[in-house]
Amino acid sequence: MHRFKDLEIWKLSRLFCSDIYAVTTTFPNTEKFGITNQLRRAAVSVPSNIAEGASRKSNKDLSRFLEIAIGSMYEIETQLLIAQDLGFSTQINTDLLLKKLDSIAKNDF
Repeated sequence: MHRFKDLEIWKLSRLFCSDIYAVTTTFPNTEKFGITNQLRRAAVSVPSNIAEGASRKSNKDLSRFLEIAIGSMYEIETQLLIAQDLGFSTQINTDLLLKKLDSIAKNDF
């Protein structure tokens, strides 16, 4: 069992959620139940799955939940690129968020 609050990947992904919430507040109101909701749910899923995996007794279980978290990161990457394609996000915002996401994905603990 790991203490998830001590894991750097959990800390970074938790902070990343705030970034996603901030950028999606600028999305059109018509996307409230569309890409805004999808991005926010995927962003919350990352630290949530890390925390849930850390609560498990085996490293195998932790690894499985980390794989789920990585899947959510790919989902976020795709959704950010779609948001940029639709003009909801600037390339500068998208690039910054993708760099942060990449940093989280590469984090070793």
